Amino acid sequence: MQMLYNSDQFAVVQFDVPAASDDASGGAPARGGYEIVDKLARREIFIDGVLAQRFRAGVDALIEREPSVEAIDDFIAGYTQLAQQPVVLH
Repeated sequence: MQMLYNSDQFAVVQFDVPAASDDASGGAPARGGYEIVDKLARREIFIDGVLAQRFRAGVDALIEREPSVEAIDDFIAGYTQLAQQPVVLH
């Protein structure tokens, strides 16, 4: 787990799940994804697979342009529209 981004509105955490080391995994690749938390809406989403790859490619392209915090937040907001899970503290 690695915190990638933290602003007043959003937090993005990357999760890497290593592949099982036993023979039953058949050499499966590591898995993982991104948890995006919308702090103001108190909602979160976990993305993985193709959507996570698209998110990462978009972030990489955005970083090359040295964006403002507002530009990064606008990009992330496009993914939080899918968020349905409320943030719950225990």
